[in-house]
Amino acid sequence: MFDQVVVVKSKTRLELLIERFNSKAQAKFYLERNGDDFSGIVHEHDLFYKSLDKLNKLLFNLDSYKVIDKSFLSNYIFTKKDLIIGLGQDGLIANIAKYVKGQPIVGFNPNPNIFDGVLLPYSTIDSRALASFMAGDFNSKSVTMAKAIFTDGQELLAFNDFFIGPKTHTSARYTIHFNQSTERQSSSGIIVSTGVGSTGWMSSVSNMVNGIGGNNISMEMGSESNQLRFAVREPFKSQTSTVNICHGLISNENKLIIESNMLDNGQVFSDGIINDFIDFNMGQKVEISISEKKALLVQ
Repeated sequence: MFDQVVVVKSKTRLELLIERFNSKAQAKFYLERNGDDFSGIVHEHDLFYKSLDKLNKLLFNLDSYKVIDKSFLSNYIFTKKDLIIGLGQDGLIANIAKYVKGQPIVGFNPNPNIFDGVLLPYSTIDSRALASFMAGDFNSKSVTMAKAIFTDGQELLAFNDFFIGPKTHTSARYTIHFNQSTERQSSSGIIVSTGVGSTGWMSSVSNMVNGIGGNNISMEMGSESNQLRFAVREPFKSQTSTVNICHGLISNENKLIIESNMLDNGQVFSDGIINDFIDFNMGQKVEISISEKKALLVQ
C-alpha cells in the first residue's frame, strides 16, 4: 500500500539551545550559570538520536525513505504512497497532521520516561511491525480537525486548537456571531478546541472556573468527537461590549463567525504555534468550522 516512509523529526532542546547560543559550550555555560542541569538536556538529546538511529537501520532496507525536519513540513509535498512517522513530542503529531492530507501517521516516542506520548503509541518498531504498516495492515483512528476560513480566502487548520485574539497582552475587540445571536465583545481572546485538544489549553478554562467557583465543570470531549468547543477568555462587560456569548459547541450546522474590530495586532494562530498564524485585523472576518480533512493516527 505504501512505497516510501517519511520520518518527520523535531529538534531537541540541545539543538535549539545551540542555535540560540551558537555553540554547545556557550549553551552549557549559560544554563549552568543559572543553576540549570545541562547534563539532562544532553542525555535527552542522546536518547533521541539513538531512537533515530534505530529507525534509520530499520528503514535502510526499504526502497525509499526520507528524514526531514518539521520546519520543512509546509514546503514538503506528500503523496498517497507515503507512510509518515513522527519522531518527537505530541505537538509534532499535531503539526504533521495539518500538512499530510489524511495520510496515516505513526507516532514514535523517543523517550517514554520524559514525554507523556498521548499521541505517540510506539517507542519501538521492529521489522514485522514495519511490514504491516507498509502493507496498510494497522488499526487507526480518525481525528476531527478545525478549519478557519478568512474573508480574503486564506485558510488555516488546527489539530488541537485555535486562538483568536491579540498578539500582545491587550484586549481583543471583535463582533461574534453564533447560534443566530450577535454581539460586540472585548476579551483576552477566544479559544476554539477540537476533541483531541480539549484536554489541553481548553481544559485550563474549566480549571479556572472550577478553582474560582468550586464547580465541577469539564470542557473535555472525546478525541473522535465531531464537534468543536469554543470559550471566550476573560470577557469584559462595558458600555460597548457584552458577555452573553461566552462558550458553545460548533457543529456542521452551527459555525462560529468572528469579525475583527482591531486596528492592528490581531491574529489567529493554531496549535500553540505562534509562527503558524494569519493576521486578523479590522475588515477581516473568519469562519470557524469542522474541517472535512481528518487526521489518521496509527494505533
